[in-house]
Formats: sequence, structure tokens, C-alpha cells
Amino acid sequence: MSRHLRIVNAEDVPSFRRQPVDKTTLQEAGAIVDDVRERGADAVQEHSARLGDLAPGEPLIIDREELDEALESLDEARRDVLERTAERISHFARSQRASLLEMELPIPGGVAGHRVIAVERAGCYAPGGRFPLPSSVLMTALTAQAAGVRDVWVASPTPTVETLAAAAIADVDGVLQVGGAQAIAALAFGIEGVPACDAVVGPGNRWVTAAKQLISGFVRIDMLAGPSELVVFADESSDPTVVAADLLAQAEHDVDALPILVTTARVLIKEVDRELDRQLADLPTATTARAALENGFAVVVEDLNAGIEVCNRLAPEHLEVLTKNAAEVGTKMRNYGGLFVGQYAAEVLGDYGAGPNHTLPTGGTARSQSGLSVFDFLKVATWMRIDDVKGASPLVEDAVALGKMEGLKAHARSAALRRVDEE
Repeated sequence: MSRHLRIVNAEDVPSFRRQPVDKTTLQEAGAIVDDVRERGADAVQEHSARLGDLAPGEPLIIDREELDEALESLDEARRDVLERTAERISHFARSQRASLLEMELPIPGGVAGHRVIAVERAGCYAPGGRFPLPSSVLMTALTAQAAGVRDVWVASPTPTVETLAAAAIADVDGVLQVGGAQAIAALAFGIEGVPACDAVVGPGNRWVTAAKQLISGFVRIDMLAGPSELVVFADESSDPTVVAADLLAQAEHDVDALPILVTTARVLIKEVDRELDRQLADLPTATTARAALENGFAVVVEDLNAGIEVCNRLAPEHLEVLTKNAAEVGTKMRNYGGLFVGQYAAEVLGDYGAGPNHTLPTGGTARSQSGLSVFDFLKVATWMRIDDVKGASPLVEDAVALGKMEGLKAHARSAALRRVDEE
């Protein structure tokens, strides 16, 4: 039997604080982003042809009519799956939007508050390549729609008919059928036929991530995500067949994926290794999965509390809790992108549209960042109104005093002009 999961001591668990993209990729992506910003659609066309996304002369944009045709071409079974998944994602996102309320409260002489305003345009990236992801189209575009975004565009290289059908279901304005840094730059700065977007979101490879980092000073982005991660927290009650299957589901994503087992039961590691051997034997993506397993490891902990501490230290993209009393253990987890509680809450159910978004923070950034949601497309804009000038005197006098304290005399004078004479 092969040993797939090397054992790491709890105190030696490495940090997930990884750079989202290397310097070379960032530099090369920067040249593409700058070129697209300067030359627009011509640059996008040239880079896409050079990198194999488009044939010479092939159009950059797939319009709404073609998207609807793709949807109509699907057989009933595939269409029904996409539409059911879309409804679950939309329902969750709409409920999130409804949870964020506008607010106002009294201040001296008036009222202050905030409004919740959607950005006007959003660009949503969906990976193509070996594994096109229509689910990412639904996750990103439908979430933008639920937030109230007026114009929603998708970019995806060599889109399949399912990807185009998903875009139609998500009611997007069009699809830019290119990928990489040039697609991100086109969404951020606009090209002929595609408006400049206010927010650019979605998962992608290192070129996509590098470009998102470069445009983040111009538009809103969701996150800088790296290779996919899964931590399974299990004990002696856990089924090794399930644990192995879940680790492989993550490992088949990419050779850089990171599958990890944290367990209170050392014997479980041997049982999971045996299951990994068995399941890899007929797995079509075994080559990729085997390479990813070499990145991963297993951690044996003394008890549940020690395991919780390790999981919170790792702050993984995906965290499965497959222990006894999983619901209680789950409440003690603080740092994760997505949490999956109990043996039936498979991480892949989250990937494929249970409701919560599958675009999640990686590299330990879950300590401070959340997954994609309607909040990524919303601005919480504050406001104030003064109705009672005399009642606002405390605000005015404090502003005058603070302006003088900070040496900003124009601030003090501006505030002083709001003084009223006492009768």
C-alpha cells in the first residue's frame, strides 16, 4: 500500500500564509494589462490568439442571442440541473441581500445613516481550459444579479455550450470568450463592446490572480485566490471511504491543490491511505490527484480541542467537520472560507450550488476575509442631514475645535460658518 499522506506533528503544521502569485507572473501579467488598457480590443484579440483562446478573426464577444440559443440547445436533463442549481444560488444570495438593511439615527440637529447601493457594472470570470466551470458562471453572475447590479458580463476562455447556457440562465449581458490577464484587464478598463466594470470577481489561474491584483487599485475585486485547499477534521467515528473521496475531490482540481486530514485517530490515517489507493485505481484524474496528494499531509492531534486549534490556525478555503457532535464542533471553528458540518455535508455539494458561494479565500486569508457574496457588489454609503441648525451647535463647536487642534484652519472656518447667533 502506498503512503499518500505524510504525518506532520501538530506543532509543525506549516502556515498557509502564501503569496497568491509569484513575481514573474505578476510582471508578465502587468505587461498584458497595460497593453489592454492602452490598446483595448486589439490587444485583447492579439493576446488571446497568441495564447490559444481564439482563432484569428474569431469574435471576442458572444451576445445574448447566442447565449439563448445555447440554452435552447441543451437537452432537458442538463438544462434542469443548471436551472435548479441557479435557483438555489439565487435564493441564498437574495436572502443575504435582504439581511443587510439601510439605517438612520438621530445626531445633534439632524439625522445620519447609510444606504446600501449596488455597483452599476460587474465582470465575472469563469475558468475554462481542462475543466470548464459553468457552476462558476452561476455562482458569480447570479450573486451580482441578486445584489442589484445593472450590467453583468462574463469572461471565460473557450466556453462550452453549458457555460454559455449558464450565462443565459444568469441573464448576463454578454460573454467575452477569452481568459487570462487580458480578460481581467478588458473587464476592468472596458473595450469596444464591453463596458468598464466597477467590480471584477471570480476564480482563475495565476494569470487571472495576478491581473486582479494589478487592477485592484482601479476597481473592486473579491479576493486573490490561489490553489484550492481542503481540511477534513475527523475522528474515530469517521468513514475512511468518505474521507478519502473528499480529499480526492479536492486533489483532482490541480497539481497544486492542498488536501489535508486532521484527526484524533492515528489508525484513520492508515485506513484513509488504503482507501486512497483503492479509489485512485480507477479515477480518470488520478495523475493530477496523486501530484496534489504529495502537497498534502495528515495531522494527529490529542483531542478535539487540539484539532480545532490546528484547523483555526490553518484557516483553509474549505473545512469539513466529520467528527461526532459535528454541529457543536463546527461552532468552535472561526477561520475558514466555507464550513461543511457533518458527514453528509460534502464540500462538493457547496461546489455545485447548495446555496453558499464556492468562490472562497485561500492561503490563510480566511483569517480576515470571507467568500464571494452579494456584499462584494454593494457599497454601504453613509449620509447626514442637518435640519436644526441650533441643535447642531455641539457638532459645529467640536468641529471648529478639532480643526484648530489639527492645524487645519480651513476646516475650522468652514465649520464656524455654521454657527448661529444666540437670541
